Amino acid sequence: MIVQAAVGLSMLGGAVHGAFHRNSFLFGSVLGHLPTRERKVALTFDDGPNPEATPRILDTLREYGVHATFFVLGRHAERWPAIVQRVAGEGHQIGNHGYFHRKLHFKSPFYVKRDLGLGKRAIERAAGRTPRFFRAPHGFRNPWVSAIAESLGERTIGWTLGVWDSDRPGVQAIVDRTVEGARPGSIILLHDGDGYNADGDRTQTAEALPGIIEGLVERGYEFVTLPTR
Repeated sequence: MIVQAAVGLSMLGGAVHGAFHRNSFLFGSVLGHLPTRERKVALTFDDGPNPEATPRILDTLREYGVHATFFVLGRHAERWPAIVQRVAGEGHQIGNHGYFHRKLHFKSPFYVKRDLGLGKRAIERAAGRTPRFFRAPHGFRNPWVSAIAESLGERTIGWTLGVWDSDRPGVQAIVDRTVEGARPGSIILLHDGDGYNADGDRTQTAEALPGIIEGLVERGYEFVTLPTR
């Protein structure tokens, strides 16, 4: 009985890790860190586009000559397709963040396939480009999420450093958490939109971005985009 209980707890622990840890390989391959030890980092933005924050973020990236990856929500892409088109036109990578922004760890294969498929289609219509990456909302997955993403031609991406900018802790806090927390190969998670409120305020992130870029450059970091494989 003790052995059976231990095995059961071990299996439960593994399932919890696979579902809730953004970089767990238990439920399929996921890229959570750049394949380098050099002082290179990748900026990624979730939940956009947003009519206030995303254009400001794009302006800053253009000013500093930095390219990033935007994980776009399908329903937001339908609302603001011109912004998604601008993201693509300025050379940034575009990833699929699904359509509805629902946590996927308890969702059926049918739901996941529909959510990802609708997101992909909305992005293609807005950007004229097929997304090559997928990030699950909150990083939550189940055994079929990454497999479905792969069937759509999308590599699942996690992240190395999240700074909780979505909580709006203040511009300087976002800058400090990002600059202090970055390490060689970090995939940095920021938010240019709000997955639960299309008009949500992400201006703190937009205002923090110049300080993030300047702070990381001062520490010798180079900005890169995500590898396709």
